[in-house]
Amino acid sequence: MANLRYGLLGVGMMGRHHARVLREIEGIDLVAIADPGGDPHHVAGDLPILPDVEALISAEIDVAVVAAPTQFHEEVALKLASAKVHVMVEKPIAHSVEAGERMMRAFETAGVFGAVGHIERYNAALQEMRRRIAEGQLGEIFQIATRRQSQFPGRIADVGVAKDLASHDIDLTAWVAQSQYSSIHAETTFRSGRTHEDMFLAIGTLDNGVIVNHIVNWLSPMKERTTVVTGEKGTFVADLLTSDLTYYANGTVPTSWDTVSAFRGVSEGDVTRYAFVKPEPLRCEHEALRDTILGKTSTAVTMGEGLRTLQVVELALEASQDGGNHRQIS
Repeated sequence: MANLRYGLLGVGMMGRHHARVLREIEGIDLVAIADPGGDPHHVAGDLPILPDVEALISAEIDVAVVAAPTQFHEEVALKLASAKVHVMVEKPIAHSVEAGERMMRAFETAGVFGAVGHIERYNAALQEMRRRIAEGQLGEIFQIATRRQSQFPGRIADVGVAKDLASHDIDLTAWVAQSQYSSIHAETTFRSGRTHEDMFLAIGTLDNGVIVNHIVNWLSPMKERTTVVTGEKGTFVADLLTSDLTYYANGTVPTSWDTVSAFRGVSEGDVTRYAFVKPEPLRCEHEALRDTILGKTSTAVTMGEGLRTLQVVELALEASQDGGNHRQIS
């Protein structure tokens, strides 16, 4: 079977990594790159820098990776769907839920696959955590908490921190718990003088009763990417920067005092940091996309899943503008 012919739209901060990884994966040929801003990171190699998505389509590609700013996702994705090109757009799927819905329908109508680049699903620490949770290591899950904090990225101007960063945590939380959000509310601040929010704090509930919270900001001098899952048997802590997974087991608290014997408290038990293979998440993401297109697996994140995440983000932002009141999610 011939290799899939890939095109890449956008070779900025993220696009340069796509270019590198696409050249490393078996079964893929990167045959065309387009970016109206040129090639600032010098990743094109022998390929010419094409001016736009139309030129990319003319290169007879099978698959396109869209690493352009969010505001352009809908426009270029609809053109690619019309040309019957499989696509992965970087998260979030689009600048609005309505745009995401139009994109999803276009790919369904065209009969080609549309994916969204929610890369954290391919982080080895979360993969290992999800597997262990599914096997029952934590027992019943009580809470999932995430923290995602870092400096302001000058390259992001078209969306706020909720759509750019919190979308990661909302997607990975539902995926790890294997349950969707049932309600969400949030608070935001605008400290940097930009149009969009730069700090985001959300609290919600999943369909399975798990409570969740997300702390996200662009105004921290440190970089943090942490997911904490607490259950009846202990707690998992995943450091997504290093792909480390640590398990804090519950100790036992025996008591003969009748008044408190019904209360099942915990104390510190064994602490284990697991050793496992840690492949690059972006490589795993592209292998999943390739295999999904070829019908070998179905582990790429669909546009429907990306749209669901964007819906939760937008409802959280609505809640933040309405005194933090809960938004129910149908």
